[in-house]
Amino acid sequence: MIGCYNRSVILTYFGAALALAGMYLAMAGLDAWAYLCLIFCGICDLFDGHIARRCKRNETEKAFGVQIDSLADVVSFLALPAVMAAAWQDWTALAAVPYVLAGVIRLAWFNMSANDEAPASFYTGLPVTYAALILPVYEALHLWFPAAFPRQGFAVLYLLIAAAFVMRVPIKKPRGVWYVLFSLLALAVSAAIIAGAAHG
Repeated sequence: MIGCYNRSVILTYFGAALALAGMYLAMAGLDAWAYLCLIFCGICDLFDGHIARRCKRNETEKAFGVQIDSLADVVSFLALPAVMAAAWQDWTALAAVPYVLAGVIRLAWFNMSANDEAPASFYTGLPVTYAALILPVYEALHLWFPAAFPRQGFAVLYLLIAAAFVMRVPIKKPRGVWYVLFSLLALAVSAAIIAGAAHG
């Protein structure tokens, strides 16, 4: 059977499965739960590389890890937000088009340099995985303060994120304590979304 199935990629697979669940939830009108799936896709991506680096892998497994990670990113952080936008069924969903195009361009560009011998401490441009935090933060604000953060604001946000994907701006890679901080922030945003959905 082709592919790799050891613990170095298990979180990557789980994140992709969560993204698919998020798409179904979005199409069913369960936005809050879809955003929770997006957040936890981000958590899976945050730690999958950390786990993979701790595993003993041959060159084939390392190369496969690079490719499967990017393909899972397409599903989790590009396709899922696009389906969520389409579920709104209004003009704001059109902003998902440049969002997805910029995202796949970014991932292709990243894959070209993924085999560099000296990994940099900075990303060039916004990683697509950051959408797993940026979009849910806006959703939480929308749920609690709909007048100040209307649904149409997502269209602007998608366009800004799309531009950030392909801009030559250095963004420091998370290390050490940032894993904990991002996880805590993700949990806080999740709680805000759940409470906001119940409040609404």
